[in-house]
Amino acid sequence: MSHWRRLTWAFGLLLAVLVVGTLGYVAFGFGFVDAMYQTVTTVATVGFREVQPLSTGGKFFTMALILVGVSSTVYAFSVLIETLIEGRLFDSLGRRRMERNISSMQNHVIICGWGRVGRSIASEVDDAGRSLVVVDNEPDRLADCPYPMVTGDATQDSVLTAAGIERASSLIAAVDADAANSFIILSARAMRPDLFIVARARSFDSEEKLRRAGADRVVNPQHIGGARMAAFVLRPHVAEFVDVVMHDRNLEFRLEELPIGPSSPLAGKTLRDAQVRDRTGALVLAVRESHGDLRTNPSPDTSIEAGDLLIAIGTESELRALAALVEN
Repeated sequence: MSHWRRLTWAFGLLLAVLVVGTLGYVAFGFGFVDAMYQTVTTVATVGFREVQPLSTGGKFFTMALILVGVSSTVYAFSVLIETLIEGRLFDSLGRRRMERNISSMQNHVIICGWGRVGRSIASEVDDAGRSLVVVDNEPDRLADCPYPMVTGDATQDSVLTAAGIERASSLIAAVDADAANSFIILSARAMRPDLFIVARARSFDSEEKLRRAGADRVVNPQHIGGARMAAFVLRPHVAEFVDVVMHDRNLEFRLEELPIGPSSPLAGKTLRDAQVRDRTGALVLAVRESHGDLRTNPSPDTSIEAGDLLIAIGTESELRALAALVEN
């Protein structure tokens, strides 16, 4: 039982004793205020005299009230002192504030795993201005987490529910065991069939299994890291440019992706008809079609349909103009 629940239960028990005591003395002929006063002085064992003489039944009732009331009072205040000394009351209040914060989130990212990979992911998501929730089953590991968090096993439906999976836009399974990531994916996919899920893979053999479990994308950090290091050796300037465009927030040019909704004025037009470059200055590098195919370096005759996604490069103002064009 949590300390907060123990504290609630203990003071609830004490309140119940006071109510029963008051009603008992009323039954023995006391007025309501006298009955309440008699109950409090009896439970508190302050030693004041009885408000009025007690019958034999009243004396037995008082003895029972003393035993139960004193025990309840001692228990309630011991739990209170323990909670205050250990700081758990403030922890509980902090958790409740965090739970309220998570419950108000919409379209956030759930990151399962607060290791080196999870920390790096959280930093990138936060820098992009997206809200996020971290899930990990090690309280000590979460001690330095500056983001909203849920302590628990991410393979459990209740933990994912606490992280707000029904309102999340995506989930990243980034714990350090492929089997655990598989269970997280299976649980998340069962709860949210439409959720976008990215999984971390430690071994090449696990990548296909994670996809079969329901991951939309699978990333092997060792493979990506090796390819990136090789690119810096083979094509250092290209690799540096891509790295800066993707991660340097101070650079004028950025890469962005923009979905084409059913009501978008670009739906059903070609890139030539939409005049994206002329009207916004942004350059469309690729079009991911609704059925999943990625068309790189699209020609002006490439048709844009609802459900497609444009991948474009440009300045911040150019990309804002493109976003307005896509949405208007």
